[in-house]
Amino acid sequence: MKLYYFSVAGVLLSMGLSATELPDRQAQLPSVPKDANAQYLTPSALSTIPKGEFGDKVTKGYQLFVNSQQMRNQYVGNELNCVNCHMNAGNKANASPLWAAYMAYPAYRKKNDKVNSYQERIQGCFTYSMNGKAPESGSDVLVALSAYSYWLAMSGLMNQFNLTGDVPVLSDAELLKGGNRPEFPLPEVISAKLDQKALTMLPGRGFPKLDKPEKPYSIERGNSIYLAHCQACHGQDGQGVKMAKVSALPPLWGPQSYNWGAGMHRVNTAANFIYENMPLGKSIQLSVQDAWDVAAYINAQERPQDPRFKGKIEQTKAGFHQHDGYYGKKPQNVLLGEKAYPNFPEASQ
Repeated sequence: MKLYYFSVAGVLLSMGLSATELPDRQAQLPSVPKDANAQYLTPSALSTIPKGEFGDKVTKGYQLFVNSQQMRNQYVGNELNCVNCHMNAGNKANASPLWAAYMAYPAYRKKNDKVNSYQERIQGCFTYSMNGKAPESGSDVLVALSAYSYWLAMSGLMNQFNLTGDVPVLSDAELLKGGNRPEFPLPEVISAKLDQKALTMLPGRGFPKLDKPEKPYSIERGNSIYLAHCQACHGQDGQGVKMAKVSALPPLWGPQSYNWGAGMHRVNTAANFIYENMPLGKSIQLSVQDAWDVAAYINAQERPQDPRFKGKIEQTKAGFHQHDGYYGKKPQNVLLGEKAYPNFPEASQ
């Protein structure tokens, strides 16, 4: 993996380009068929987070994760919280849990054509899913979110192998890297049973891969499904529900939702997530066809611009959107992306 990264970097330098200037092939989030017999990690209860400096970082990471709006206008540019997609405070299997993601990085990503550390993966979430601004490398925010992710992963592994005691403390620099590296410190009883590859593919990672629909997905059918199953939480207009001027249930499109660069704007990614996790509290209620249709309806609505947009819809579409999505297309006789909302807007008062 590292050899490949450096060979790419060498090519870039010879071309006078940086990795951030490369076209994004926009690879979808990892998804594999769900295994009914899978054994998922069970991290320790939050009440067991230790006292002291390390525990304070873990607790802060949890707080930022479930209430990301406290970072609004600093790093967050919409009304979403991280927990809206990574459910049960990032702990739910098959909802892209943090414990599995942490053990999968560093990893090569087509998103920016380089090996990403865990902190770089989080920075991408702020830029795209949160329609905001990436926190600075090494910042307290990234350290805290990494510490929380690490604590979930390591406590879950320790519980699986019946190990007692506190989760080993890592330095900030080590926390930010992620767990997918040969030098990552693991208790011997765990490393003897799970090799590095197995740790990167923990059961429950990502969103389970959904079967293809029997019929081509339909925005029109998706509208009917949305009204029947989704509007109670997300509103008929898709703008979510606010309580005391605070977003309690997230907007799914429009100026306060994820932007055209977020992975969730892909119809297949959204379908995978919806089928497994929605409606909230009673998931796996929709048919496979319904999940694809409603994902198409949600993602055929305008949202904030792709942050990589440089003035031409067709150029952005060609470079970054060769997949199951509607950016730069006219699914309802309206060119999506042409009237996209701003990136990283200030919160409305």
